[in-house]
Amino acid sequence: MTQSNRIPGGQIDRARSLSFTFDGVTYQGHPGDTLASALLANGQRLMGRSFKYHRPRGPISAGSEEPNALVELRGGARREPNTRATVVELFDGLSAESQNRWPSLKFDAMAVNDRLSNFFAAGFYYKTFMWPKAFWEKLYEPIIRRAAGLGSLSREEDPDQYDKGFLHCDLLIIGAGPAGLMAALTAGRAGARVILADEDFRMGGRLNAETHEVGGLAGADWAAQAVAELRSMANVRLMPRTTIIGAMDHGIYAAVERVSDHLPVPLPGKPRQILWRIYSRRAILAGGATERPIAFENNDRPGILLAGSLRAYANRWGVAVGRRVAVFTNNDDGLRTASDLKAKGLEVRVIDARKGEEVVDTAGRLGLSSVTIRSGGRTETFACEALAVSGGWNPNVNIASHHRGRPVWNDAIAAFVPGQGDIPGLEAAGAAAGRFSTRAALETGAAAAEGALADLGRSAPARDLPTAEDGPYAITPKWYVGGGKGRAWIDQQNDVTLKDVKLAHQENYTSVEHLKRYTTLGMATDQGKTGNVLGLAVMASLTGKSIPQTGTTVYRPPYTPVAMGTLAGRSRGQEFKPKRLTPSHKWASEQGAVFVEVGQWLRAQWLPRAGETQWRESVDREVLATRKSVGICDVTTLGKIDIQGTDAGAFLDKVYANTFSTLAVGKCRYGLMLREDGIVYDDGTTARLGQNEYVMTTTTANAVLVFRNLEYARQCLYPDMDVQLISTTEAWAQFSVAGPNARKLLQKLVDQDISDAELPYMGCREITVCGGLRARIFRISFSGELAYEIAVPTRYGDALIRELVEQGREFDAVVYGTEALGVMRVEKGHVAGNELNGQSTALNMGLGKMVSKKKDSIGMVLSQREGMNDPNGYRLVGVKPVDPAQKLTAGSHFLEKGAAPVIANDLGWLTSVVYSPHLGCSIALGYLKKGDERRGQRLRAANLLAGAEVEVEIVSPHFFDPEGERLRG
Repeated sequence: MTQSNRIPGGQIDRARSLSFTFDGVTYQGHPGDTLASALLANGQRLMGRSFKYHRPRGPISAGSEEPNALVELRGGARREPNTRATVVELFDGLSAESQNRWPSLKFDAMAVNDRLSNFFAAGFYYKTFMWPKAFWEKLYEPIIRRAAGLGSLSREEDPDQYDKGFLHCDLLIIGAGPAGLMAALTAGRAGARVILADEDFRMGGRLNAETHEVGGLAGADWAAQAVAELRSMANVRLMPRTTIIGAMDHGIYAAVERVSDHLPVPLPGKPRQILWRIYSRRAILAGGATERPIAFENNDRPGILLAGSLRAYANRWGVAVGRRVAVFTNNDDGLRTASDLKAKGLEVRVIDARKGEEVVDTAGRLGLSSVTIRSGGRTETFACEALAVSGGWNPNVNIASHHRGRPVWNDAIAAFVPGQGDIPGLEAAGAAAGRFSTRAALETGAAAAEGALADLGRSAPARDLPTAEDGPYAITPKWYVGGGKGRAWIDQQNDVTLKDVKLAHQENYTSVEHLKRYTTLGMATDQGKTGNVLGLAVMASLTGKSIPQTGTTVYRPPYTPVAMGTLAGRSRGQEFKPKRLTPSHKWASEQGAVFVEVGQWLRAQWLPRAGETQWRESVDREVLATRKSVGICDVTTLGKIDIQGTDAGAFLDKVYANTFSTLAVGKCRYGLMLREDGIVYDDGTTARLGQNEYVMTTTTANAVLVFRNLEYARQCLYPDMDVQLISTTEAWAQFSVAGPNARKLLQKLVDQDISDAELPYMGCREITVCGGLRARIFRISFSGELAYEIAVPTRYGDALIRELVEQGREFDAVVYGTEALGVMRVEKGHVAGNELNGQSTALNMGLGKMVSKKKDSIGMVLSQREGMNDPNGYRLVGVKPVDPAQKLTAGSHFLEKGAAPVIANDLGWLTSVVYSPHLGCSIALGYLKKGDERRGQRLRAANLLAGAEVEVEIVSPHFFDPEGERLRG
């Protein structure tokens, strides 16, 4: 192709040519082009089909607000649907396909929908497919699902990598137009840490698309000079190709950097995209403004563009969308487009709504061929290939709305501007604040930076603003051209028309929220950037209200669509749920341990020895050896939280059901945590190491949940308490040493006296081991044996397990895994994850007395509800088979002898089942109605899925050493 629509000028490298394909046809472009500009240069105005009616569409914009020119890029596993051609940076070998058409873009069979448009008006989803009811599942839903969506997925694994990262700055500047550049220069020269992010691959914003000068230089040249100065500053980070997609809490902003989208494939070791979390002390929104159209009949033909975008194609990319151009405007900025195009040698006809002129219709099947103009009561036809439309400019308020801030109407510019203080620490500048001249952009950018610097205790350098145009922005609102019988388009991506808004008004969907959902206005990938205000203005005119009275919806993240791969980052495949390794993992691997995933941890399940042919042999050996002498287990995975402050004890009283403020220094206590509804969600022990210092342990599975809940309680429920929290789970390697010889083994390593007198049951203290290494020791037991937990800094965990094993040879010490741990805790009647199932109360577990009524705590009040204190409710019991040879199965349900296996006869279920080598049979814990009254009774344990039943005896849940003599040593 000859690039027949190229004209002189632009910021493209004409010395080099790039080859690309669109729908299988090869075209040429240049570095600096976008896919849209290159296609337009080759005379290709038709780039897509609309979602509902499959009408021919071309781009109406030159940026990320584009609703029409959505294409599929690349092929195979790298296929990328629904990409805006206006932001795709051209590269050699790029392959693009149009979408939402069949069999071809020019001849789309689904365009028949356009002929049936009367059946697809606003709200048709709610009015059709209602009858007959039986048709929904077999006919209506399949048809709708096949029609839904635009692009197609490859269904192959994405070969590219995505990443996540964290950045910190004093000042984040969103947008690198004149306001953003001036703000960055001001803050950068003051020495502040600055991040300047812009979604374009060329910084400069509208300066790259205009012909006016800044500081005696062409606007684009001044921008390039400013970028060069910023790049030389070590305290400034420039981030082109980076979109700020959301404003979160506490000055945190989410950003997507397109690292490799402009390349055929990412460079080795480089990700495709990075999702950044940016922590900023202050931020400036300098994201510019988006032009809006005017609605008139058939205003959606390929070749009809927003005036500022058509001007950008001419000035930045050297592209004339057509040689004969009409400009329809209600403001002075539209006249600038006419002036620039005339200077490029194009024939231009201006239709100024302020003079009573208007476009009432257009012609052209697959692209614009003419417009019909009405002026002074008469109409005429003007043949043209392009129509530039300007209905005014809307400041990009999206980011400022992400905390549900409501934009404020500004009559002077007939648009919404960001509300003041909607997001703490964020200030708008330039066009984003409704200040549209270049001079005003430079001034407000500098002022916003000076204000941010003052807030941060820094002084700004003397203001040095370059000269720039400061023309007024004169606009007379013109929203739509009435009187026609055809359709005028408001939201082009979702095919929302002027008639749809009128129908919503007629059917009383006049609220802006109802209007949005009834018509789907603004619900597409562009979030209504070009159509929302226009639709609201039409509704305002229909209701007789002003636009501020009509109101507006707010925007939510993300600002532009984000790929699922970017949100996932590296969390895919083996890294979807990263494995965490215990300090003893290397040693256990050397022993041939079998590992199991527990939460995100890999824990040794059992450690087989030579001659053992199946896992039960290994587990039985570990249990028997521990109870006979001593066993060692890595319990590092338990959550560990340091809690400090003068109110630490009082805080623990609030989050635990039982009391901890009375706990003596040097002692541990078992505790229960309740949800707000009174259900137990975690248990564990907390030790008091000092007057104002506690160490809490949680279950492995709930470590993150508990810490999150504690932080919520600290920050939101009890903000006045003097208490600080820090998770130390990864900071300490912790090992349980249990069995009759546990103390003898530890005395060989611990530098202090740990006799029963010095460290009694449930005692704790800080110690040293192995000649001076700092450590902690807790005398607690979940095995029913004399037991200790000893903790050292994590980096010494591998050395400690090896030393424990070496010193334990004298006592035939064994290292045991999670299976043996489970056997011993069931033998002792300790609850764990199977019992903490999200529907169990302290009373169910036989721990009702632990819920103190003498103090307030989370969940305490609701735990007293009548239904949760039913005397006939479930109670924790122990279970043994009457025939020791029979096996029990977790999940089996209790039934009376002779009772039918139906819900009405269900008495409860088995929660945890293990084989006890001491008792020589299966044993279990379970929840049984009135279980504390049924000890000695015989019931059936029915496994209906397997069709098996076992006669069982109900016993105490404490199978082993019920008096606790062994654990007290």
